[in-house]
Amino acid sequence: MEFREVIGHNHLKNYFSKTIENGRVPHAQLFVGNTGSGLLPMAIAYARALLCARYEKGSPEYIACENKVAKLTHPDLHFIFPVNTTNTVKKHAVSNQFLEEWREFVKANPYGSLFEWLQLLGIENKQGTINVDEASEMMKTLSLKSYEGGYKIMIIWMAEKMNTACSNKILKIVEEPPEKTVLILLTENEESLLTTIHSRCQKLYFPLLSEEDISTQLIDIKGVELNLARRIAHRSAGDYNKALHILEHNADDLEFENWFVSWVRMAFKAKGNKSSISELLIWSEHLASQGRETQKKFLSYCIEVFRQAMLKNYSADSLLYFEAEKESFSLDKFAPFVHQNNIFEIMHELEEAIYHIERNGNAKIIFSDLSIKLTRLIHKKELV
Repeated sequence: MEFREVIGHNHLKNYFSKTIENGRVPHAQLFVGNTGSGLLPMAIAYARALLCARYEKGSPEYIACENKVAKLTHPDLHFIFPVNTTNTVKKHAVSNQFLEEWREFVKANPYGSLFEWLQLLGIENKQGTINVDEASEMMKTLSLKSYEGGYKIMIIWMAEKMNTACSNKILKIVEEPPEKTVLILLTENEESLLTTIHSRCQKLYFPLLSEEDISTQLIDIKGVELNLARRIAHRSAGDYNKALHILEHNADDLEFENWFVSWVRMAFKAKGNKSSISELLIWSEHLASQGRETQKKFLSYCIEVFRQAMLKNYSADSLLYFEAEKESFSLDKFAPFVHQNNIFEIMHELEEAIYHIERNGNAKIIFSDLSIKLTRLIHKKELV
């Protein structure tokens, strides 16, 4: 991956190029930001520039170096990432045991999330961690000389998943790494890192991607029509991975809209109406019969619609993108029921439902509880 293939962040690309050109490369760097804003693609592009800078551009050696980085097989480029035991790796799971799966994951979508990575390994119901066994492997790897005589680079993806034992063990390497060794830690939550690790790294903050950058990428790389690309970019909130999900599951929106409209109408009628409560419970059973990924995507869809309704209620029309497929549903008519006196509680309940579904909670109970809470929240009066 080259800098030109990374979406946006031109100021960071220029900075990295200058540090290489001037020979002032920090030995430990911390990239902070949302995974969907491109931390991993930028780290790989930066590693490529560092590893291949010693060769003349266009030379056979330079091309060979580029190819090895592109395939994630360069002997001086190392990756650490969260893992856990699987059916094939019964104990002491470390990154080196999952390199083939990692290459497959990164090549498919370097903007992918931790959940998607664990899903690929078939362990999405477990916690991905970077443990003390990984620290031992890291120290062995970095104690060896560079295979090709240049830099050794180690990229630690989701560095906040390092446990305390691992963090303490690698502290010396972070503080004083071997010569021509570069550590690049990527994190979505810098506050979860051990303070002693955090303080020894040069920090670079990655802002969310602009709508223009995301829509341009969707048009140029995915062949998306202009208006659709703009709508998706607006909905993605600066996260390219989210934009890809919206694009992939765009066809789900009509079904999700049907479920949502039925749900809020039953919730609205349920006040003092026992038959509507029964209908809500039947609706909950239907949602519980869907796959967990579908349930989570539907709840995320609900979050977006409620957010759009609130914006409509407060006349923030420039931020609206929602277009109902069904003529029977009007955001204008729905918006007055979503306001400052209930939106925070509604969002909290939807996010809590996603949280419990991710952790294998009983979906029937989750949706039933959520539905009953919505009957109360949707009837809350707006504060004057």
